[in-house]
Amino acid sequence: MSARHILLDSPDLGRRVHLWTFGEVGQPLIVFPSNAGVAHEWRAGGMIDALSPLLAAGRVKIYCPETNVSRSFSGEGSIAHRMAHHDAYERFVLRTLVPFIREDCHQPHARMVATGCSVGALYSSLFVLKHPETFAQALCLSGTYRGTKFFDGHSSSELYFNDPLAFLPNLHGAPLERVRRHAHLTVVVGRGAHEHGCIRETVELGKLLQQKGIPHHLAFWGEDSSHTYPWWQKQARHYLSQIF
Repeated sequence: MSARHILLDSPDLGRRVHLWTFGEVGQPLIVFPSNAGVAHEWRAGGMIDALSPLLAAGRVKIYCPETNVSRSFSGEGSIAHRMAHHDAYERFVLRTLVPFIREDCHQPHARMVATGCSVGALYSSLFVLKHPETFAQALCLSGTYRGTKFFDGHSSSELYFNDPLAFLPNLHGAPLERVRRHAHLTVVVGRGAHEHGCIRETVELGKLLQQKGIPHHLAFWGEDSSHTYPWWQKQARHYLSQIF
């Protein structure tokens, strides 16, 4: 299995962005990291090793970018200031990362699959719900989906569109049909240690997806399934083996 570290120039972020890639061939998978926002998170957490059968079989090629979560959702400053940083990251993904991946995979029209744990699940859900023509599927593990929790319960127009539990209830008409036609979300959470807050938000997201008729699969693992990498390894291997 090949592993590469790349620095991508991002005009939108005004800097170079760390990216780790794993695998030689296969369909692209973008991994959004959790609170730390670092590109090597999944490798350090044993997630890449857990997915080695898929990589060895040439079924998937994994791309792990860093995020600027420390300047947006978990940062400091006004909501407008922090959401401006997130919007810049969103533009980086769409304008720089996705074109790079398509060229790297020699698939000029490839649609992306997104995944992540905790805050990474929030990122994955946002990209699929907001950009379903580019992002076909999301695997969301132990996710946190309520944007206002990062801002002491406050909200704004900028945050609204980056909070799936806020904008989904009002999604209708052509924008909703776009998501129904193009997107699928697999939303997973355990019932064990440190998952309680994630359970509440996963239930709420699942209800909204059901109400809106958005294709999805909602799964609750047992009370032994905790908010830890050993369980995310099992869950990622199980569901990604079905997606790819």
